[in-house]
Amino acid sequence: MTEPECLFCKIVAGDVPSTPVYENGTVYAFRDINPQARVHVLVVSRQHYEDAGALAGDDPALLADLVLAGVEVARQEGIERSGYRMVFNTGEDAGRTVFHAHLHVLGGEGLGLFGRVG
Repeated sequence: MTEPECLFCKIVAGDVPSTPVYENGTVYAFRDINPQARVHVLVVSRQHYEDAGALAGDDPALLADLVLAGVEVARQEGIERSGYRMVFNTGEDAGRTVFHAHLHVLGGEGLGLFGRVG
C-alpha cells in the first residue's frame, strides 16, 4: 500500500531521487537531505503507514524490520561502537513533517541530551 502524494512513497518508488544507504524487501534507508548529525539516515517501510503507532499496531514485524535496519545502518556507517540514536517523531510537537512512518538514525558525533527547546 502506498500513498500517491507521500514524499517517502515517491522516494521508495524511485520517483524522487535519494542517496541510498541500505535496503531489503521491506525497508529502504537513505540519507536525510537536512542532516542533524554527521550521520543522519532515514529508514522507511516500503509500505505506507502514517506513523510508528499505526505501524506497530498493524504490522509489529515490519516495525522490528525498521529497527533492525537501523542497527545495520549504524554498522555500515561505522557508528555502532561510538553510539547512535534511533528516533521516531510522531505528531506536531515532535516536529514530524512527513506523514510516513520513518526511523531516524543519527550519530558520528556527540548528540547531547534530549529535552525542551529554549
